[in-house]
Amino acid sequence: MTLVATPLAFLRGEFVPLAEARINVMTHAFNYGTAVFEGVRGNWNDDERQLYLFRVREHVERLRQSAKIMRMELHYSDDEVVSFIEQLAEQSGYEEDVYIRPIVYKSSEVIGVRLHDLEDDFLLYIAPFGAYLDPDAGARCVTSSWRRVDDTSIPARAKVNGLYVNNAMAKTEAQLSGFDEAILLNPDGHVSEGSGENIVIIRNGKLITPGPQDNILEGITLDTVLQMAQEDLGLEVQVRTIDRTELYIASEVFMTGTAAHVTPVTEVDRVAVGDGQPGPITKQLQSRYFNAITGRMPQYADWLTPVYAKAPVGA
Repeated sequence: MTLVATPLAFLRGEFVPLAEARINVMTHAFNYGTAVFEGVRGNWNDDERQLYLFRVREHVERLRQSAKIMRMELHYSDDEVVSFIEQLAEQSGYEEDVYIRPIVYKSSEVIGVRLHDLEDDFLLYIAPFGAYLDPDAGARCVTSSWRRVDDTSIPARAKVNGLYVNNAMAKTEAQLSGFDEAILLNPDGHVSEGSGENIVIIRNGKLITPGPQDNILEGITLDTVLQMAQEDLGLEVQVRTIDRTELYIASEVFMTGTAAHVTPVTEVDRVAVGDGQPGPITKQLQSRYFNAITGRMPQYADWLTPVYAKAPVGA
């Protein structure tokens, strides 16, 4: 039978209906952006009637790293957080793609700019989440007038809630100008990342992507795709600084991220990438990635957590 979704949240140590999950308006994280988060994808396989969570432990590990950078304590072990995520997904009962957001946040209800001498708490919630960008048509991108925040201003390798104002400014600028997505340059004028994605270009058959020195978020999806490129397709990967004009002359460009999966870039600043269509290497990697996250590639089963112990039988 088909499950009926009942979305839940994990708040103050217990599972509650999502509609009842509330925080006080004086919560420090709400007023000052003093929180860190992750995004965990659950990908639905309709043939198996199974929901697969992707690389949960790696997301939890990165959440803890972000919390440490922001002087926060995650008061649960990695195993406990992984278990909470699995329980949340199972008890909510979705039979579609979902997004799970764990957040560590400054929960004190006080006014004042600081990180020390405040209480920390942890919450989770789940929501349906389909395609973020069109994976078939690809994305038309523009380099933003907004620069990617420097690590000496706000920690770039941490997923800090308040940092995403930078991303939001770039995304809105791009979309109001008629594009799908923004590409942010770092303060030195080199390619950093999209508003919510890492960037890879392909030149002379080699995959090239910016490194941490360019203020990128060290992406889990990026790591996944680069591993596939090397191990499955035998392609060379280079991590180095990329100039803006390299985007124009690359044979292929694509973006990776928990939300965006693997999305081809077909145009940058009104200049066609290659022939203006998703490229062959990008399409190969995209196909392998989608098969992997939905449980169709046994060699990558270790990356997956099936939510339903016994897959429900369709009506």
